[in-house]
Amino acid sequence: MMTWLCFALLLLFIPSVGAMELPGLPQFIDEMVIKHQFKRDELEQIFQRTQYRPAVINLISAPATIKPWPQYRAAFTNNKHISDGLKFWQNHINALQRAEKEYGVPQEMIVAVIGVETNYGRNTGKFNVLDTLTTLAFDYPRRAYFFRNELEQYLLLAREQKFEPFKIQGSYAGAVGIPQFMPSSYRKHAVDFNNDGEINLFNDPEDSIGSVANYFKQYGWQSGEPVAVRAKLNEKAELNIKETHNMAAWAEMGVIPVVQTADLKSAWLLDFTVSDGKEFWLAFKNYQVIMLYNNNIFYAMSVYQLADALRNARIVN
Repeated sequence: MMTWLCFALLLLFIPSVGAMELPGLPQFIDEMVIKHQFKRDELEQIFQRTQYRPAVINLISAPATIKPWPQYRAAFTNNKHISDGLKFWQNHINALQRAEKEYGVPQEMIVAVIGVETNYGRNTGKFNVLDTLTTLAFDYPRRAYFFRNELEQYLLLAREQKFEPFKIQGSYAGAVGIPQFMPSSYRKHAVDFNNDGEINLFNDPEDSIGSVANYFKQYGWQSGEPVAVRAKLNEKAELNIKETHNMAAWAEMGVIPVVQTADLKSAWLLDFTVSDGKEFWLAFKNYQVIMLYNNNIFYAMSVYQLADALRNARIVN
């Protein structure tokens, strides 16, 4: 963990150069003028201040270092994260209760997402977002279309919210704020949950709480439905990790949930390597919704297990 953090911080100090010479940037400015009626001279002034950041190319291009599941889980489902999560929950109980009622997303799930993403708003990123998105839009061919759109959305967001685009910091992928929304998600799913007349995910926990709940609802969160359930396999179990079946079909194949679940409910089988072998889970629609926030099986399970730990700890307390 510390080795990766030191590496990321070191990359921040790699010398940067001006971004105006990046191929495709002049055409992008043309499109923003025509499509969104930006003033050309203002955009040119903005991009003259923008820096090309090779650090973000290095970070996003490097093969992801996949930690063993027990280490990945321990980074989020630990006593400190649970304790801090309970404090965040208590400090924002009214907003969380209202979000659950309005969007159908459990309070502990909202808290867990914010906890995993930014440690409850403490770590929202140290990369200049305009530099990051410009660099990735014009020098990262594999996902250039995606980041070009996010750069467009970011400039629109800055204009709508009247902030200077070169002053915002976020992740090395351009995600921003307490819930780490990409600019397109910010514009599409963020809400003014405290009704103060503005949407602020940068430092407003209430807007962040409502926005996470709205994001989940918009992507199909099923209120009252399970996320995942532990499963046991009998000796003759037929494993189809990548396939989806209803619970009755899984039972016929020897995969039995430890908690009774409706036979017609669809799920897919996940396996996690732990110290004494394999741990199996059946994951449902709501698990897929979490993965739409971050397309990583370990991420989704960490959010789910942190939420579960927070709920249990709150009951005890």
